[in-house]
Amino acid sequence: MKTELTELPLDQVRTLLAVVDEGTFDAAAAALHVTPSAVSQRVKALEQRTGRVLLMRTKPVRPTESGEVVVRFARQLARLERDARAELGMSGAGEPTRVSIAVNADSLATWLLPALTRVRHEPRLCFELRREDETRTASLLREGLVMAAVTSSAEPVTGCSVRALGRMRYVPVASPDFAREHFGGPLREALAAAPTVAFDRSDDLQDAFVRRLRRGRRGASAVRHFVPTSEGYAESVAAGLGWGLVPEVQAEPLLRTGRLVHLAPDRALDVPLYWQQWKLDSPALAAVAEAVTEAAAGALRGGAAGRH
Repeated sequence: MKTELTELPLDQVRTLLAVVDEGTFDAAAAALHVTPSAVSQRVKALEQRTGRVLLMRTKPVRPTESGEVVVRFARQLARLERDARAELGMSGAGEPTRVSIAVNADSLATWLLPALTRVRHEPRLCFELRREDETRTASLLREGLVMAAVTSSAEPVTGCSVRALGRMRYVPVASPDFAREHFGGPLREALAAAPTVAFDRSDDLQDAFVRRLRRGRRGASAVRHFVPTSEGYAESVAAGLGWGLVPEVQAEPLLRTGRLVHLAPDRALDVPLYWQQWKLDSPALAAVAEAVTEAAAGALRGGAAGRH
């Protein structure tokens, strides 16, 4: 950007954020208690100052790539302001500290929630969790919609730090009846033909696993069921809808009771996970990062290590 963010008028920056959050200029005007004309003038002035188009005038309004930079700055500025007010004893009596985190469903269902319970909640701390695939959580961070994310991306988002958490292991499993019906022949061919269960249409773990076995040839069968909850996914595989890759920690009790069988005991798929967060001197965010890293060290393979 042509202008340093510290030189940007804060009223214009906050107005841009209001437009993005509210979705329209009129709604932003109502939220800010100004006229729509004033909102439009502030946004235009900010665009002239940066020399960039910051908003796509769609319904709802969306930030451009340059606009995302300003939106992220605005959210970080608001976070720092709230932290400063809290330290000065100026926070409202009912105003909690809110930390927004993007997290994949399997981490949410297995190890992340226990980590958050370890965070000291004084002053009062509230979590806002946004569930998203680990390959897409970084985009929420990039857009400034969350302060931190559990992601599969080791490349830090601009303005963020990153640390390795460890690897979540997925194992190929099926119900005993399903395995007897569909896995009598070579595993690589059976996996490509048998019905499978996927989390959603963007879930390619099963395809990646089969392609690895088949040395790059086509992935899992087109006959697949979509079950978009982590717990529901494991249960649907155990119920015999299809085979699937289930997080090791969820599969183990089902394997012990015989509800699932391991299709390839010597094979698994490891997904590396990372913690990315804004580079802010925020006590609340630092406390959450410490608790998450500690929990990951005990729950994920490879522990938690490394910062960039």
